[in-house]
Amino acid sequence: MTAFSKRALLIVSRIPPGRVATYGDIARIAGKPRASRAVGNLMRAAEMPGLPYHRVIAANGRLGGYGANPQLKAALLGAEGIVVRRGRILEFRRMRWTAEKTAYVGPKAKGRRPKSEEGRPKARGKRPKAKGPRPMAKGPRPK
Repeated sequence: MTAFSKRALLIVSRIPPGRVATYGDIARIAGKPRASRAVGNLMRAAEMPGLPYHRVIAANGRLGGYGANPQLKAALLGAEGIVVRRGRILEFRRMRWTAEKTAYVGPKAKGRRPKSEEGRPKARGKRPKAKGPRPMAKGPRPK
């Protein structure tokens, strides 16, 4: 199991009852914001008992898959007080768990720059401008 998979499953275990998170939320918190499909594949293949896999849903409040039984996923969410209609969670924004206090779960990597509000690395400062024109390469131009 990869380090990303371990982090993703740890995050899934932290989703509180009555709340849901999207595949993209899990990927972002685990440190790979573009890996939502990988999280979906992990949820499909994971076999660790006791984890609340049913609390991980698709974007915009759609239930997504749950093995071969999406009705079971809706029933499990309903037992936690989450209302599901036509394959979507009602009041999705209110039910969504985004782990605001858990920005990144995992080992601290050397050289990792802190993220800004938009999720991009913070700028370290202005680069000094080069003085004068760029030097040209010596020799003939390749054809």
